[in-house]
Amino acid sequence: MQHYFFFCILFFIGLTCVAQPTRYSSLDPEHPIQFGGSYVVYQTDTISLGPTSFFIDGQLSDAEAASYPFVFNSVNEAVEHLTDGTEVSPMTLYLAPYVYWIDDPDDPAIRVPQEGRTPYGLIVACEWLRFEGLTDDPRNVVLAANRGQTIGAKGNFTLFKFIGQGTSSENVTFGNYCNVDLEFPLKPSLNREKRASAIVQAQLIHCNGDKIVARNTRFISRLNLCPFVGGKRVLFDRCHFESTDDALCGTGVYLNSTLDFYSSKPFYWTTGTGAVFLNCDIRSFTRGPQYFTKARGQVAVVDTRITADGMTYLGWQDEPPPQARNYQSQVSLNGKPVQIDPEHPSNTVDMREQALLRAYRFTHDGAVVYNIYNLLRGIDDWDPMQQKARVQAAEQAEGKPLTQLPVQLLLAPAEASLETGKDKVLLTARAMRFGNYDATGETIAWRVAPEDAAFVQLRVGADGQTCEVIPTNQEDAPRQVLVMAATPAGLEAASVVTVAPPVLAAPAFRTSPRFSRVSNGQLAVDYRLDTPFEDRSQVTWYRCTDAQGSDPIPVAVSRFDQPLRQYELMPGDVGYFLKVAVAPQHLRSHAGAPVEIITKKPITAKQVTADHNVVATDFQHLPTQNQPEVIPGFWTLCHFDTTGENPNQERDAWWYGEGQDGAAGVRGLGQGRSASLFYTPTDEAHEDMKLTLTVAPYKSAGQGFSVAPLYMDVLIKFDANTRSGYALRFIRTTKYHDAVDAVLVKYERGTATAISDPVSTSCYRTPCRISLEVKDGKLIAHAETEAEVHDDRPEVAREVNLAVGIPESAWGGFGIQYNGGAPTVIQELRAEWE
Repeated sequence: MQHYFFFCILFFIGLTCVAQPTRYSSLDPEHPIQFGGSYVVYQTDTISLGPTSFFIDGQLSDAEAASYPFVFNSVNEAVEHLTDGTEVSPMTLYLAPYVYWIDDPDDPAIRVPQEGRTPYGLIVACEWLRFEGLTDDPRNVVLAANRGQTIGAKGNFTLFKFIGQGTSSENVTFGNYCNVDLEFPLKPSLNREKRASAIVQAQLIHCNGDKIVARNTRFISRLNLCPFVGGKRVLFDRCHFESTDDALCGTGVYLNSTLDFYSSKPFYWTTGTGAVFLNCDIRSFTRGPQYFTKARGQVAVVDTRITADGMTYLGWQDEPPPQARNYQSQVSLNGKPVQIDPEHPSNTVDMREQALLRAYRFTHDGAVVYNIYNLLRGIDDWDPMQQKARVQAAEQAEGKPLTQLPVQLLLAPAEASLETGKDKVLLTARAMRFGNYDATGETIAWRVAPEDAAFVQLRVGADGQTCEVIPTNQEDAPRQVLVMAATPAGLEAASVVTVAPPVLAAPAFRTSPRFSRVSNGQLAVDYRLDTPFEDRSQVTWYRCTDAQGSDPIPVAVSRFDQPLRQYELMPGDVGYFLKVAVAPQHLRSHAGAPVEIITKKPITAKQVTADHNVVATDFQHLPTQNQPEVIPGFWTLCHFDTTGENPNQERDAWWYGEGQDGAAGVRGLGQGRSASLFYTPTDEAHEDMKLTLTVAPYKSAGQGFSVAPLYMDVLIKFDANTRSGYALRFIRTTKYHDAVDAVLVKYERGTATAISDPVSTSCYRTPCRISLEVKDGKLIAHAETEAEVHDDRPEVAREVNLAVGIPESAWGGFGIQYNGGAPTVIQELRAEWE
């Protein structure tokens, strides 16, 4: 009997130990958590655990966590047991201080997308899911990954994808520590060094829901931060962000938040009614101009303080379209008032004296109120800041509306081209409340600048919401007219209308095209148009194999409305008949049917005065349609198939024009993601040769190309038929986000092998001047830039100087093999043979 009683006592003690955790202590002694197995006590709140309330602590052993149905030691395990929440009762994950790795940082496997193009750490489908850290300091609860594009993942690795409405977070950190050190003072053993220094696309959160809220939450990464990107209405309240480019949520309201910008364009774009900053502090670490968006979209900045040391300019977008409108009020830079984008003043609406400001903030009972209720109420009366009663009281006291106020005015179409006497366009105004909800009843005023009044007639519709634009241009040149609309509150919008005079018939030839005698190595075509207007004929030169014009290949074209009347004969012309096609066109006409003439005899070597040992071009007259044939004396332009997917051959691989971003303002030869350009000389044997060129990469920070390991090869001593020869390769690596490696390579039948040690360099910036030379059995490369580079790292060279011995070769071809993703403009090139 005594033994039986003793075993009963032991059994009861065992049950008690299972039911009540012993000696539990959270990591943060200043904010203790009492864990009772079926409940948690934090501060003054007792939280009952159940199907929609889980407790998670990474300190718990697997056995301890398994002892309780709603207790876990990892977020990943908890997600397997979620139940859909509701707006009133969300599915809540209560997180004790710890570092929760959503993706195993020690797993060497490369993450690949399950579907689509994005690999995710965790895909979570749950309505009204909430992450709540049991701490006042969000640094103490970290949800982490450390992978990015090409660094642990194939694709832009993203920590979470949330599917569902109402996702929220409070007192936590979402961090992708691919390029940022994880520091965790509560338990330094959980610190982790960044995976790589090279900054790559390392993302946090994609979502597809509405009513997204983050409070006292930190979002840490660099490139492509992505904090709740994809949400319809997103509120960030007292949050902190660290990012470089293409990073922020373009539909968010950023309230009382801090943001660190480590690069010049934190938004790729904003969508719909855009993004709003209210009472925020922004620190810019950018050297040079700081912008908000890279591509497009509206931004409003109110009561926001910006600090910076190296910033030279503050703008909305580097090249904003004239119809763009953004809004600001009470913005300062280093403590002084600042107008954003003073070089494009029409793009900025200052709301300080406008009624429009009430849509964002107002003063009531002596206090500033940021009007989140107006911005986010939508059509379902959402009130995440519990402001409704206060806003309505202020509205009644002031006798002015403070709700249902629009924040955007749009005109459709945003641009149009009209011909006088033939076309007209109906512009429609649309006022929008934040979140892309229509606002009705707005009074619209329409106008054009006084200097444009003679070029259009405006007919405003009876309701004022539409305006018919009738072109009245009686001058000879087209005119770009900005048709503007505004509301009494201060909203503005514009549409760019290009107004052409009446287009006349293509002119006839008063004197038909004919060749003049070859003079000083040039062949000219003479003609006269029967018109008083400026000649803009399209002149194209071809090489043909006979006097009937067989096998024509274009070798020179007109550009920028300047007829190419004179053609410099080149060694490659020898033995070919030259054909010229003149499509008559003047300032007021389209091009007519081309008239063609062909030389009676092939070009002879005596007629060519150009140095046969030199090819120099700025590409302005080079035809850019695909020309895949490898022919001596010709350029070969074709696609570079890097994936085996056989790129669309109907699309030209190369184009000529002006670059963008880091290549803005630079004209030259550009490409898509990949392309090949070869020149095959006319002579069969060559010894020494030298190639110099100037390039302008779109990427402006020195990283050159979209992702690692994309590259550009400058080819020399190259045979385009066998794809064999040598090259200087510029390649993006995972070592640096603002530098590339340069290395000499040898091509054998399309396969490149390094023949020198690589050198990391910051010189691949506009303008980058490159020389590649074969002399006395050595392959010698040099590259430098005139761009200002702030880099004192000894391991990153400001110039490239490489040399290696190579065997003799008779090949004399050269070119570009481009596989860079982001384009590079080839501005000019010169090849010389000895």
